[in-house]
Amino acid sequence: MAARLIAINTTRAVALTECARVAENPWTRMVGLLRDAQLTAGDGLWIVPCNSIHSFAMKFVFDAIFLDKELRVVHLVREMKPWRISALIFKSKSVLELPPGSIDQSGTQMGDQFKMRREG
Repeated sequence: MAARLIAINTTRAVALTECARVAENPWTRMVGLLRDAQLTAGDGLWIVPCNSIHSFAMKFVFDAIFLDKELRVVHLVREMKPWRISALIFKSKSVLELPPGSIDQSGTQMGDQFKMRREG
């Protein structure tokens, strides 16, 4: 079984994922969320490295949090629709893709600090 990720916004003291996947090799980064029909609460995908995303062939809307090398929020995308491309965020070293509404529900803002904990 692959390791799972708990993504915690330490600035807001809130966990955004309980069982996220990590995409950190060419295959998992290429596949991303293409096999998913949706993301449910607690799920997500952390793409490392990453400074831009797309939603080509996606079946659902999602939120995206762009993080720098210290895991600070440098860009936010709320409810990215299918068939879109994000801006290229030069400071971003990874992106956390989450169910729609996760950014607002967690209160995540620019500059917030994250911590990633792998389990399994």
